[in-house]
Amino acid sequence: MPRRQKFIAGLSTLALTGALALSGCSAGGEREGDSGPRPERRDEGAAVPAAPVAAAVGEGEGGVDIAAAATDAVVFRSALAIAEAHVLAARDAYAAGRKEEAAGMFAHPVSEVLADMEGALKARGVEPFQELFIAASEGALNDEPAGKIAARTDAIIAALDKAAGAAPDDGRSPAAVAAGVVSDEIDRAVDMYRLAAASGDYGHYLDGYGFYKAAESAFARGRAAIEADKPDAAAKIRAALSTLGAAYPRAEAPGAFDADIAALSAASSRVMLSLGHESAFR
Repeated sequence: MPRRQKFIAGLSTLALTGALALSGCSAGGEREGDSGPRPERRDEGAAVPAAPVAAAVGEGEGGVDIAAAATDAVVFRSALAIAEAHVLAARDAYAAGRKEEAAGMFAHPVSEVLADMEGALKARGVEPFQELFIAASEGALNDEPAGKIAARTDAIIAALDKAAGAAPDDGRSPAAVAAGVVSDEIDRAVDMYRLAAASGDYGHYLDGYGFYKAAESAFARGRAAIEADKPDAAAKIRAALSTLGAAYPRAEAPGAFDADIAALSAASSRVMLSLGHESAFR
């Protein structure tokens, strides 16, 4: 769902959450009325990278506006954060014994993110680093030690961090850009939990877990700037990450998807609203 629509829907979500609290209704009845999630792919089990596929309507993985990445720092960095989300989930899934899923998660950004971002990355002088994802996927399939997989993950994240440093300067402050990326990852984590709860699908859960961990990581990197320049947003982000942490306690499949989806949605909406036009209307 476009960010502007999410921003507007957030007002309704917060109002509904308050109404539920007053009426004593359960969160279960909220799901059908939720704003719909982004178009999602469901191919996480693939063990090898799929052939690159052109993005539909100029959008890549999870609704990223690839065309805007050339000029919008938040979009540029959010696309890289999506790739990071996949490798963080892959690393932790591998450590939990989910090796096929880990291989698929390592491979997936090659076709769904990096292929779409190739032009924007090349224009910013970023050298290709897809082979790091492919090698990690192959390592997972070849039963490499968990420590080796973790080292491969660290190398990928270092490459993503370097690429993020080449993001276009669109006039926004470092705090605004960092907070926008965190907000985007939080929102995606909530969307994926909603899908996981509706379907019982571990793949959706693992995606969401990765987005949550990427939000944590992005906040850790930008925390000082966000807390200094946007203390209200920082507080809302901390609250949202705490709520997501309870929903995504580990990479393994949970026994039940019983987190309060209304509370998750409201927490994400509060982050968006705290950022105003800098996040939601971009």
